[in-house]
Amino acid sequence: MNSDETVEELSGSVFIDPERWADMDAWYADVDRIRSQRPVARVDREGFAPFWALTRHSDVWDVSRNNELWINTSNVVLGRDADRERAQAAGMPEPASLVQLDGHKHRSHRAVTANWFKAGTIAARQGQVDAIADEFIDKMRAMGGECDFAADIAQPYTLRAIMNIYGVPRQDEELMLRLTQGVFGAADPEFMGDHEDPLEAVVASVMDFIGYFDAMTEDRRRCPVDDLATVIANAEVDGAPMGDYERLWYYIIVATAGHDTTSFALSGGMEQLVRHPDQMAALATDPALVNNAADECVRWATPVRHFLRYATSDTSIGGVDIPAGGRVLLSYPAANRDPEVFSDPHTFDITRPDASKLLSFGVGAHFCLGVHFARMELRAMLERLATQLDHVELAGEPEWATANFVSGVKHLPITYRFGD
Repeated sequence: MNSDETVEELSGSVFIDPERWADMDAWYADVDRIRSQRPVARVDREGFAPFWALTRHSDVWDVSRNNELWINTSNVVLGRDADRERAQAAGMPEPASLVQLDGHKHRSHRAVTANWFKAGTIAARQGQVDAIADEFIDKMRAMGGECDFAADIAQPYTLRAIMNIYGVPRQDEELMLRLTQGVFGAADPEFMGDHEDPLEAVVASVMDFIGYFDAMTEDRRRCPVDDLATVIANAEVDGAPMGDYERLWYYIIVATAGHDTTSFALSGGMEQLVRHPDQMAALATDPALVNNAADECVRWATPVRHFLRYATSDTSIGGVDIPAGGRVLLSYPAANRDPEVFSDPHTFDITRPDASKLLSFGVGAHFCLGVHFARMELRAMLERLATQLDHVELAGEPEWATANFVSGVKHLPITYRFGD
């Protein structure tokens, strides 16, 4: 934190600049200052259309719930206006996933896979997730007591889990990992591959996704099987086949949001469990804490950093006037550390009674479709780590991804010992 920066200067940097997300302690200190002085902060930054950053839990909640006044558009991720134009010029299709769609179109497209992600349907896949969790615990055992938990375990474990229900074969998981990181983490040099420009990495990843999922669509239409890809490939919306762009973005959002977010929640939670062995011991002693522990991991890590919403009419938030067409940035990490809602918000506590008030999964019409599956993945791995590890400690400093949309702990070096 730079105490010489004004709140206006902080607001114009902490939500936009990727490098700010590499030091989360400083980021939260800066945002606490913004929240206390200007919780609805107008940001005017060269190259970006103006927006108001919302840092209070109540404001993020209210905007998320009011889907008539505040809507999603194809431009829900903060970025430079010129980059958006460059992406379109490079041939990248206009984003049209469940995140960007709204109103009837959103509801009709969401219905395509809603049954797949219902609690009961997901519960029937508990055995599959357990088997995958066991596989990666065995991998930890085979690594001889030292690993990068984020890169070696959290990322491939959560990727395997979502690709298992998706129907993507294991030999393609490395490709899926590269592409998902290219979409969500392109601002981080580590995830840019051979590209020097983050935008080029995003466009290239989307184009590779197009080729991959076009082939998958053709295959699943010819030979349908019991997987999520078959559902999407053969989906009808309002009595007609789903549009090509909508189908493409459906594939992409399930592949990316179903993996990176859960991976960062697990690695971020594990980082705190390693730092606080009493928390790991409490979970081992009382396995019933696992549900709350999973939510606390998500609250703490808050992998989705923001979404933008647009006002359909003149309105105000906290006494600040916002015109029709004005946009607000919903800062989920800030909302999840609001002291008005969370007791001692900067303390990781798997027993906290207010963990369920987290906003990481959203609320309202855009409540996360995969919430039950994400929680199942987290619970399965946390249970095994807590009950089977006898000792674990950091083997180096964790590293955070430098990306302002979806990010978290990307490297977590640990040493450990199993109890048997």
